This record gives sequence, structure tokens and C-alpha cells, in this order.
Amino acid sequence: MTPVHFLGLEGNNRLYVKREDLIPFSFGGNKARKAELFFQEIDKGGYDAVVTYGSASSNHCRIVANQCSRRGIRCVIVSPEEAYIPTFNSKMTALFGAERITVPLERVHDTIEETVGTLRKDGKKPFFIEGGGHGNTGTEAYVRCYREIVRQERDLGISFDWIFLASGTGTTQAGLVCGQLLDHDDRKNIVGISIARKNPRGREIVLDSIRSYLGTAADENAIREKTIFIDAYTSGYGREENGIQKTIDDVLISYGLPLDVTYTGKAFRGMREEIRKNKIEGKNILFIHTGGTPLFFDYLEKR
Repeated sequence: MTPVHFLGLEGNNRLYVKREDLIPFSFGGNKARKAELFFQEIDKGGYDAVVTYGSASSNHCRIVANQCSRRGIRCVIVSPEEAYIPTFNSKMTALFGAERITVPLERVHDTIEETVGTLRKDGKKPFFIEGGGHGNTGTEAYVRCYREIVRQERDLGISFDWIFLASGTGTTQAGLVCGQLLDHDDRKNIVGISIARKNPRGREIVLDSIRSYLGTAADENAIREKTIFIDAYTSGYGREENGIQKTIDDVLISYGLPLDVTYTGKAFRGMREEIRKNKIEGKNILFIHTGGTPLFFDYLEKR
């Protein structure tokens, strides 16, 4: 269980943070929570190689590579060359012994298929993890996280009115919404701040994950009502937005909380803007810090 801390007042609201970045493995984050479930499957199935996808900035690839290195199994990462700029995350994946194949974006799918096929021909038993830990396993991790939040509300004697988080590949937000729907909890507004994708496609990816997880239990009207995906604070994956430096600096100075330009900085800035635009006051707000601490140091190097 990751801690929930009171940060202070934001626009006359009581602001809390759930520190997913404090999961005690490889700088933590939402990808560490998801990887725990993926690697339970890998261990049970006797897999001896993992193939995944992600850019040089990917927290997911760092975590997967580290989980593989601690087990002594092979890890292959396929990356689009268009988004390849070395980062502290990519340096760590190299330290963990992961093999990185960099290809043009249009070659990524075929390269993944070819890599899995080659590993099988070499006598390996490979396990493929979608980029960002996408899929029902990733969603399940955040259904569990939602229930963890509910227990923490009881322990703290409060109820969160709003939950804000960075939304990328979609399963983190999808898991929280699924948890809310399964618990029949109408008290909260869960808001995903997009870190890359634009609507309508960005929201549809989250909706597809919710439908996939809930299956026949899915109520289309309910999932559409509960899925709030805001794309106003990004121009693309890994791109630095206007005002993001001010947000990152202010949050570190005021709260001692490191953010990054790719994920959490966008989400925190978006949360502040939404609070202001919607005149939200007197509420309990939870910001989910989804990790990415190594990317904070990339930001400091460029500053």
C-alpha cells in the first residue's frame, strides 16, 4: 500500500497525494504496480524472456528491464527511432542488460512479431508485455489501487471528491474507473489528464480498456459518464509544454515533490487549471503521483 499524504491547500481545496512513486522497486510508479502482476504471470508460466515496447523516456521499460535483470532472464525492448533521445531511464535499461531494438515507428509491430518469433526459434519461452503495461492485467492493478484508496479514506476519516492523474496508455485510469463502477461509488470524479493523445481517440482508448476488463458487466452509459479524459495540456508525448517548468519548480519548492515534463508535471498543471476553470472549492482532492523520478533529473539537466 502506497501512502497518502496531505500536501496543503490548492484553491481553497485540501490537496492530498498518493505516492505511487514510493513503491519500493526501481523508483516505483504506476508501472511498478502493474509489473508486479505481469511478473507473477511470468514466474508462474516459466517464461525466460520478455519483449516489450516503449520510448527512451518510458518508465515502463525501466521497470520491466529491472524485473528481468533481477530474475536473470532476457529482456528485449523495441523503440521507435523518432522518439529516441537518451534519458536516465534508457541508461538504466542498458545497465539492467536489456537489449534495445530501435526502428521506424511503422516497423514497430512487425519487429515485435519477428523478435518474439526469433526467441521461440532459439528455444526461449517469451512473454510479450504491451507498451505501458496495457491490457487487463494493467487495469487489474489499478482496480486494486482504487480499493486501496477506499481503505485509506476510511483510515483517514475523509472522502475524496476529485482524483486527478496522468493518463497515457489508459489502463491506470481505466482501472480506477472500473474500481469505482464495481464498487458502485458515485462520490468521486476521476479525471485523467492526457500526456500525449488527443480526443476523441485518447478517451476511446481508456473506454476500450474499461469495456475489455468489465466484459458483460459493462454499462456503456455508466462508463462514458465516469470517464473524464482531458487533452488540453499536451501537444504530444515527451514534449515540454508552456508553463510546465513553472509548475515543476513550484511543486518541488512548495511540497518537496518531484514531477517530470512527460507525465506528472502535465497532470499537476492540468489539475490546477481544472480547479481554477471549474471553480472547485472546499473539496478533498487526491493527486496520484504515478512516478517518473528519473525523468525529473532529465529535466534538471536541461534546465
